[in-house]
Amino acid sequence: MKRRIFFGLIVLLIAALFWSGCQKNTTDLKEEAENGDKHYKEIATQEQAAKADKDKAVEQKVPNESRIWAEGMTLETRILPPDGYERGKVDENSLTAFLRNYSMKEDKSPVLLYNGEQKGNQSAHIAVLQLPMESGNLQQCADSIMRIYAEYFWQIQEYDRIRFHFVSGFLADYSKWREGYRIAVDGNQASWIKNAKPDDSYESFCKYLRMVFAYAGTVSMEKESKLLELSDMEVGDIFLKAGSPGHVVMVIDVCEDKQGNKAFLLGQGYMPAQEFHVLKNPQNEADPWHYQAEMSYPLKTPEYTFAEGSLRRPEY
Repeated sequence: MKRRIFFGLIVLLIAALFWSGCQKNTTDLKEEAENGDKHYKEIATQEQAAKADKDKAVEQKVPNESRIWAEGMTLETRILPPDGYERGKVDENSLTAFLRNYSMKEDKSPVLLYNGEQKGNQSAHIAVLQLPMESGNLQQCADSIMRIYAEYFWQIQEYDRIRFHFVSGFLADYSKWREGYRIAVDGNQASWIKNAKPDDSYESFCKYLRMVFAYAGTVSMEKESKLLELSDMEVGDIFLKAGSPGHVVMVIDVCEDKQGNKAFLLGQGYMPAQEFHVLKNPQNEADPWHYQAEMSYPLKTPEYTFAEGSLRRPEY
């Protein structure tokens, strides 16, 4: 009899523990669900705030039909699309999204040279991107565009795509640099030597870029790009005149109207090395957009003129 009572008490104890565990698990699951809901609500709130900021930017009406909203701190919110045009939806990991969301300096900021002094011509730009600058007179026109591509690939962690040719033809592959290889240059010859430890830091990445900027330029950029028709233009394409000196500007945003006509923005670095900036359209001081339907060659930018056949697509 005592033995039966003993076993009965054990069974009741096990059942009580099981029930308590179930209650705890149920409570934990409920808390996790509530926390998850809170997390997604926060994300939704942030997305709504970002959308509201963009909507607010689109709704701005400023004098003289200007496309500039001074309070916008990204390319997308600072420079509004023309009437009847829209920025198309793009993948969040695309170069277009990278550039549209890129931070801008405050409205009416001057373009600074590599040494901190103001550029002589302050009438060519409509906005300045906060693209990092290297010290010294290195990051010029082609270098600025290579930096944009490199920073983009770095952000999306496609490190194997960070690779640029020197004017000599040597391929400076960042993947080898990360492994500890360094580039030795002797006259027109360059080669890899293994004399450093593997390093995937941003500081090492910048040292790699300095090497590229020293030995690449518009001539090498022409060789690693292909000719393009105006109707096929996309963000990341370039207008290029190779040479010494040559020049290159980049298509940094594109929008379309309902008929498929494109309007585009151009950005540049220049000589001496200076901050990357959005160019004005010399044909219309209040509107920086260039219109495909109105475009003809030679293409005039505030500081350079490009002949027909200069539109190209880098193959990075």
